[in-house]
Amino acid sequence: MTLKRLSLVLALAAICAAPPLMAQTAAPATGATAVQPKEGWYRALVDTAFVRANVDIPPKKGVMLIDSRPAARQYDPGHIPGAINIPDTQFEKLTAKLPADKATLLIFYCGGYECMLSHSSAFKAEKLGYTNIKVYAAGMPEWKTAGGAVSVSMAHIKKLAADKEPHALIDARPRRVAEKGMIPGAINIPDSEFDKLVAQLPADKATPLIFYCGGLECVLSDKSADKARKLGYTNVLTYPEGYPEWEAAHGGAAAAAPATGGAPAAAPAAALVPGKEKGSVTVASFQQVWSTNPAAVMLIDVRDAKEFAAGAIKGAVNLPINELEKKVGTLPADKPVVFVCGTGARSGEAYDMVKLYRGEVQAYFLDAEAKFMADGSYSMKQK
Repeated sequence: MTLKRLSLVLALAAICAAPPLMAQTAAPATGATAVQPKEGWYRALVDTAFVRANVDIPPKKGVMLIDSRPAARQYDPGHIPGAINIPDTQFEKLTAKLPADKATLLIFYCGGYECMLSHSSAFKAEKLGYTNIKVYAAGMPEWKTAGGAVSVSMAHIKKLAADKEPHALIDARPRRVAEKGMIPGAINIPDSEFDKLVAQLPADKATPLIFYCGGLECVLSDKSADKARKLGYTNVLTYPEGYPEWEAAHGGAAAAAPATGGAPAAAPAAALVPGKEKGSVTVASFQQVWSTNPAAVMLIDVRDAKEFAAGAIKGAVNLPINELEKKVGTLPADKPVVFVCGTGARSGEAYDMVKLYRGEVQAYFLDAEAKFMADGSYSMKQK
């Protein structure tokens, strides 16, 4: 055998001994799973880290998380917080639940690697023209294994009550808000008073605890749920849609009649006009003052630092409600202090707290639904 032929034989042998090349697949998206795609799977796969980065309460803008599993048996008793339910078998009937913007990031998931529902729905969404679709193939099983928070639906809460199943339903909203109406059977443990009222939680740490508050823009139930987990409770859940969804479906409790006697609340300084709730001022009067003479008032945003960083009214000061009691002595007494949050719940609680500890402060709050943008702009709707 010539030297040239021997070299060729050795080269061929080296090629045959090399590990086989992997089948060509589409480039995985950031956060793609390491699992080899199966036949029939959607091509763009993401992992738990990707979902965590794109799922939050309040919901992240430009993202929709979709649970493709059946409602009553799987979605209702446990789903990823903020996910909407579009069962794959009913996809065509429920397309109205999908966003109008076809560039919205859609993340589908179902019951794990053996479940094809999320892949099927992803293909259907693609046919409708959606251009940014991902599938979390590991789905709910891995989400729970990784310690992800779990939410339940309104239907599940009703079923637990009807079946008289052991559970504790906890309203994490401030007392002044919860007193106007709560879900039947719930107890009120305001998040800001959680440590003081922890004895109201069941002694059995395995009891299902379901926390709720003022809807998808409210973080109080998530915060209280985290505190309960740290205390050793092993079955902690949230109902993110909270009281607004329940009230819309069942009607709310009648508001308490205003107390009679005594003079009406005096109009605050700086042309702020009293609102319906004691201590509140109207959105219109606040906006007038804030746009013409912002130095006349001190605006304090009592949401968490994370919420504030994502978007807040330009010029507002951040003082989270859980820190207010310790710092109440720093508030000025020479001009009105106006508290704001996303729903009026925490701002109202801040007003109550300041009036309790420092009555001389000219405290007021905005009882309104508010949206805050990163550029400092905002929209606000009077309640």
